[in-house]
Amino acid sequence: RQTYDLVCDAYRSLFDRLGLPFVKVKAATGSIGGTVSHEFQLPADIGEDRLVLCPHGHFAANVETLNGEQTSCPTCGENLTRTKGIEVGHTFYLGTKYSSVFNAAFYSPENKPQLAEMGCYGLGMTRILAASIEVLSTEDSIRWPSLIAPYQLCLIPPKRGSREEEEEGATLLEQVYNDLAEVLPHLAGDSVLDDRTQMTIGKRLKDANKLGYPYVVVAGKRVREDPPVFEVWDQNAGEVLFLTKEGVIELLSKVRVP
Repeated sequence: RQTYDLVCDAYRSLFDRLGLPFVKVKAATGSIGGTVSHEFQLPADIGEDRLVLCPHGHFAANVETLNGEQTSCPTCGENLTRTKGIEVGHTFYLGTKYSSVFNAAFYSPENKPQLAEMGCYGLGMTRILAASIEVLSTEDSIRWPSLIAPYQLCLIPPKRGSREEEEEGATLLEQVYNDLAEVLPHLAGDSVLDDRTQMTIGKRLKDANKLGYPYVVVAGKRVREDPPVFEVWDQNAGEVLFLTKEGVIELLSKVRVP
């Protein structure tokens, strides 16, 4: 059972690092069997599973495990809330269910034969990708967990022939990238330059929203100021910031990458 708990803790750590609002719920063992089973669920309206949750976090279960119509938390007595969820991980503690059948034994440090205790564990890798987008995104933009975003940063230079380009906005943006590559080399290969300068900044920004870059740095109208100011979209926070080159580098220095 110790290994089972360690695996569950590892799953918790994974979903915490991804920044996903998961819940660990009591689950049915089904045909696999065993004595304990848990699902790791992302609450979502389109989820296939029905869950009941204690508002204080004392109890969480798939409704398949309930005996009758349970409406209150067995720990604190609060009314349980109902929601749907997308399953992204599942663990089973099998105990000796299978090892007893096949006589799968080992010798303990005391040189005594013991039946092996088994577990069964799984993560839905493609489900995690799809479910992350489902629970984090907005109507207008995809939001990836930073650790699994295809790229961390998108740089959008001015439109060709614009006043911002005449003021060397593209060159200023290139300087931002060069300084980033020097100070934060791990971001150098994790950045995309949208060089479709025949398109307006607005159209390229919409595309960036659809692709889900966590950060978008735009050389817009304010690059003509002294010192130049860049428009920075922090997608996951839903914020638009106006920062100097130094401010951009300071912000991106906090980015967590794999």
